[in-house]
Amino acid sequence: MNPALTIPAFGPMLPEILMAVGVLVLVLFGAFRGERPGYGMSIIALALLAVTFVAVLMLPGERVETMAGSFVIDGFAKFMKALTLLASAGGIILSLDYMRREGIYRFEYPILIILSTIGMMMVISANDLIALYLGLELLSLSSYVIAAFDRDNARSTEAGLKYFVLGALSSGMLLYGASLVYGFAGSVSFPVIATVLQGNVGIGAIVGLVFVTAGIAFKISAVPFHMWTPDVYEGSPTPVTAFFAAAPKMAGMAMATRVFIDCFPGILVQWQQIIVFISIASMALGSFAAIGQRNLKRLMAYSSIGNVGYALIGLAAGTPEGIQGVVIYMAIYLAMTLGTFAVILGMRRGNVMFESIDDLSGLARTHPALAFCLAMMMFSLAGIPPLAGFFAKFYVFAAAIQANLVALAVIGVVTSVVGAYYYLRIVKVMYFDAPVERFERMSPGVSFVLAVSSAVVLLFWLVPAPIVNAAGAAARSLF
Repeated sequence: MNPALTIPAFGPMLPEILMAVGVLVLVLFGAFRGERPGYGMSIIALALLAVTFVAVLMLPGERVETMAGSFVIDGFAKFMKALTLLASAGGIILSLDYMRREGIYRFEYPILIILSTIGMMMVISANDLIALYLGLELLSLSSYVIAAFDRDNARSTEAGLKYFVLGALSSGMLLYGASLVYGFAGSVSFPVIATVLQGNVGIGAIVGLVFVTAGIAFKISAVPFHMWTPDVYEGSPTPVTAFFAAAPKMAGMAMATRVFIDCFPGILVQWQQIIVFISIASMALGSFAAIGQRNLKRLMAYSSIGNVGYALIGLAAGTPEGIQGVVIYMAIYLAMTLGTFAVILGMRRGNVMFESIDDLSGLARTHPALAFCLAMMMFSLAGIPPLAGFFAKFYVFAAAIQANLVALAVIGVVTSVVGAYYYLRIVKVMYFDAPVERFERMSPGVSFVLAVSSAVVLLFWLVPAPIVNAAGAAARSLF
């Protein structure tokens, strides 16, 4: 028997194996149960995510490689997998009431979320180009289907089609870049590529790096590969948009960090220029393009593009402090995003969902608690202290200044000021405009997500140590 495939070698892959077995059980359960409405499949999927979350926390903290070095577990992978699982669970909880009311609940939905999550977890632990691509395709193919999940809705179908066509293009670019890097380095393994490129950088490797970066930039919706984001966010069912804005972003930033820090550490100067450009372009577009938006989901799409730009500031630094900043930023971004989408899902009267900023008029008088929570999310996204969003930006800006990227940090501060305009406009509409008709009472699941997100955003400054220390340990495990 090949010693690389003995049973102990699968220990680090226990969370992924649990989820894969769980998906097979879910498929069988769904096939026997048929199309009968109910929350059964989603509750089982949530239980599966909870068990996997515990399995991730039980993984070793030190670096362990398995599957002939193609799969790696370290502190960074543990932290980012935990965030991804929380994001996926949030996506399912937010969908419970919505899917039933809209009449589009089918048992395949939680299964596709789980399949997508397996892909994300594979991407986070990928230690070679082939494992990276396999995880990315599993994530992407599931995402294309759930984007078009409301198949009788032309907007949802269009969103799925756009996502699929542009996603296939980006996968091709990533694959082409990976093949160039392989051709130059003679290996697909990140550690081997890093060793080969240490003192010998050819034009083939640089071109390959550019194409790989393009593929990664698409997955995190960074400029100039962001064009799918506003249309897909607006057209997809709202819980699906919440899932896209949260979970794949965690995996995408983890993937970018793993590739650049583990695979290309010897050519930091070359990829740092690319990341700085993408970061500035994303922050600028996210800040200026959102100003004219009236649809909340489109506004959140441009907001997510801007937030990716801020997170990339930490990656551009290329230091342990920078990566710590990225991890903290993504943890806080997850809370802000799920909280905001919980409020958007609460904008319902009868069987009609509302998505326009104008529909929030006078919310402070009709739903004071809801208005307070959304105002807090907006202030946090704008980076106003003492809310969590301020500290998210503080850590990445501080890392950039330490790495002598002062101009990048200054541009980040300026675009934050511009972005504050459209966040604060929403607060103005809620607190100063004439009230419109009341929204219905929120479902328990949506209320729960909003409460937890609000607690994180509001109380982070009082007890930052758990997230900051865990992020620091995660960052150091890469170096």
